[in-house]
Amino acid sequence: MPFGMGFGELVLILLIVVVVFGSTKLPQLGDGLGKAIKNFKRSVNAQNEIDVSESKASAKKLDEDESEKRK
Repeated sequence: MPFGMGFGELVLILLIVVVVFGSTKLPQLGDGLGKAIKNFKRSVNAQNEIDVSESKASAKKLDEDESEKRK
């Protein structure tokens, strides 16, 4: 069993969760937890969506600005 817990301990934890959250909230909690894990895995495996490198157009504009300052 995970973390060295037996069947009795797992049943006790499940019983406490049902008492605290209620049986009607458990599907919503499971759905929310599943979506959170899915989004976390997607964000860890995805490449950075923001490109911080200079584009050719912005580099060209910077060169033009620098040449105007020198004049």
